[in-house]
Amino acid sequence: MLSEERKASLEPLQKTLNYHFNNLLLLNKALTHKSYVNERSGTLKHNERFEFLGDSVLDLIVSDFLVERYDQYTEGALSKIRAAVVNESCLAQLSRNIDLGRYLLLGKGEELSGGRKKNSLLANTFEALVGAVYRDSDLETANRVFFPILKCDVEKYAQTCQFRDFKSDLQEYTQNKLVCVPSYKVVGESGPDHDKRFEVAVFVQNENKGQGKGKSKKEAEQAAAKMALERFNVRGQGENHGS
Repeated sequence: MLSEERKASLEPLQKTLNYHFNNLLLLNKALTHKSYVNERSGTLKHNERFEFLGDSVLDLIVSDFLVERYDQYTEGALSKIRAAVVNESCLAQLSRNIDLGRYLLLGKGEELSGGRKKNSLLANTFEALVGAVYRDSDLETANRVFFPILKCDVEKYAQTCQFRDFKSDLQEYTQNKLVCVPSYKVVGESGPDHDKRFEVAVFVQNENKGQGKGKSKKEAEQAAAKMALERFNVRGQGENHGS
């Protein structure tokens, strides 16, 4: 059973979501990190199973909208847009937008290491929250609650080139035009462990063709590949590549 204090502390989050749980234990579970459970005895459960469920629900919510709205896009383009939205960086920011870190139950070590601000933890908790709403209600309700939160990002990526997989585009170009594949190297790191920034260089035929920065190595690699494509004068998806 939840204490009256915990119930009251969860009320602002439910108001933000415009959804009140029938079973508050589901919401509490979605907000319970495994570090909190590991420090306590009993039958308390952490949120990892809800993360798994919520990830699938998010994919379905975004996919359904994309298929309905952007019927001129290929399957590959739709997949890239979805991947740009349902990823760690984007979901972590959505968590921050609703102040989700405030409600987390964390172990002492995780608390001291800045767990409430970690991208990975916030993204996972957002997925768990989606899973909890789905279990407490149904898919239609989960869509009503979360799609308004997601819509801005979905439309942003759908209407710009940001959903492009620049690494794949660069590799396709170099294989076709230069008969080689690019390679990537981390050339710099900065920031504390919980909020690192990476700088990556991309090399084509042993020449540095671009550098990019990001909150993860993958994000930095994408930025580096984008710069290389611009230097090669390679245009956007759906157009012919320049030589």
